[in-house]
Amino acid sequence: MIDLRALARLTEAYAEDLDRPVSPFRLAGRDIDTDTEPVLMGIVNLSRDSWYRESVAATRASAVRRGTVLAAQGAHLVDVGAESVVTTAERVGEERQREQLVPVISGLADAGVATSVESYHPSVVEACLDAGASVVNLTGSGEDEAMFELAARFDAALVLCHIGGSHARDLRTEAPDEEVADPFPAMLASFEARLGAARAAGVRSVSIDPGVGFSTPWITTPAERVRWQATTQLQSFRLRRLGVPVCHALPAAPDTFGEEVRHAEGFFTVLAALGGTGIFRTHEVPQVAAVLQCLRDFDPLPA
Repeated sequence: MIDLRALARLTEAYAEDLDRPVSPFRLAGRDIDTDTEPVLMGIVNLSRDSWYRESVAATRASAVRRGTVLAAQGAHLVDVGAESVVTTAERVGEERQREQLVPVISGLADAGVATSVESYHPSVVEACLDAGASVVNLTGSGEDEAMFELAARFDAALVLCHIGGSHARDLRTEAPDEEVADPFPAMLASFEARLGAARAAGVRSVSIDPGVGFSTPWITTPAERVRWQATTQLQSFRLRRLGVPVCHALPAAPDTFGEEVRHAEGFFTVLAALGGTGIFRTHEVPQVAAVLQCLRDFDPLPA
């Protein structure tokens, strides 16, 4: 149960990490202090297999329209992907991803909307960066050397996702017992090595994503997945010792929220914000923006 006593025990256990500073997130030439200005990453899915129907855009025109609406609603950038991580979804090859993504990225760039490309194929990422994308949302780890070189060459920011496998569609089905009990030591070790490699390649701005949206196929029940997601989000400040902002894809928990599923991301926003998250990847930009504003305006101990 999450209550004030549980939160007090958590902050006492890892007090040294709570207030560690993190570097700004560089977005389209602007450095953003995510502790004072949380970054909202809206979502456009080009795959019809994406289960969050409100995010799906079937044509280039509808994708550009959705992206510009998300920006008007408060998104700092729009994340565009062409392949769903749903296990039963159709696989989308590199050539088709380029054909779908590049015109949307280009159209949003022409509209003045900053974008990130979500992919694990270097050729796709290169084409999208060349079309105007500002961020690489790297949902893979099998092509790190090539991806880091691309991010450095285009001076793009990088979101590193924690991946238990080579990419989001090729995940291990089991996790070591110690990682199930406490995933953060493994995350810290993996992220530290990858951050070092990215910086050595010349990448200037990096954020890290614990991967609560897709990296746990070894969790077999919806209730256990929600518990793991909530716990991970609340403890994300433990990753601040790496000195970079934490990014979270906000869960929707459809089995828990049922017909109220579109309100789930607002709930998880509170947990993620308490856990020191700086970048919020969300389908529900206006709702999340309002929740974050309320948290910033509220002082539980007024003078």
